[in-house]
Amino acid sequence: MTKPADVIIYVVSDAAGDTGELVVRAAAAQFHPVHAEIRRAPFVTDIPTLERFIMLAKQAGAIVLYTLVIPHLREGLRKLADEQQVVAIDLLGTLIESLEQKTGRRSRQEPGLNHVLDEDYFRKVEAVEFAVRYDDAKDPSGVLKADIVLVGVSRTSKTPLSMYLAHQKFKVANIPLIPEVKPPQELFLLPKHKIIGLTIGVPYLNIIRKERLKALGLPNSASYAAEERIEKELMYAETIMKQLECVVIDVSHRAVEETASLIMEHVRSSVKG
Repeated sequence: MTKPADVIIYVVSDAAGDTGELVVRAAAAQFHPVHAEIRRAPFVTDIPTLERFIMLAKQAGAIVLYTLVIPHLREGLRKLADEQQVVAIDLLGTLIESLEQKTGRRSRQEPGLNHVLDEDYFRKVEAVEFAVRYDDAKDPSGVLKADIVLVGVSRTSKTPLSMYLAHQKFKVANIPLIPEVKPPQELFLLPKHKIIGLTIGVPYLNIIRKERLKALGLPNSASYAAEERIEKELMYAETIMKQLECVVIDVSHRAVEETASLIMEHVRSSVKG
């Protein structure tokens, strides 16, 4: 059974809404384990559509975050939110208005300009496709093609990190470390600076795995979440990481964004070195 949301946030945009969702996720990560449900309202082009989403937000007791670059839509949502007493946060409006004043120029008022199909965009798409293809050791050959390879036990944020780093245009493969499964040989052929080991504290992982079992409708007494099993997995993972001579990052109490920042800093410094 799906866990009910502690808070609902509507992301309203006259483009895809990616910017708003990224900001919401970054903010919500500061309140873990609070569960924030994000509901996108993308490509809004008229006031009636805004009215509908404001009423939905009011009924749900939700917060509205909006990234509207078209002035009459931005002003329309502001008025509607005030009338219905809905908490609404304008992510771009104040900054756009400040930039107009500072530069003496009007904004282009064109939604979605940050998704122009340039070389940078296609590199990002390629990296995302790579992360999906080589997630969770589906195809070990991806290890040799990757910019970064993440290794760690289950629930150490390997997949979320792979996707986050892919959006930063890194090709990432990830390999789960399981005592009963031998790591792919390709892993031991890599330069050690490309490999990032992920570890986590036993109590913290115990909580995460119990939540995962609950979400799947399984009893939290399963061995997957047992402290003894977790300790065994972490000891095995530590042994493999020592063999790989890779850097190891403890993800306990760290948001994905923070861990990703540490990984990118390590990779870039390795390249410079």
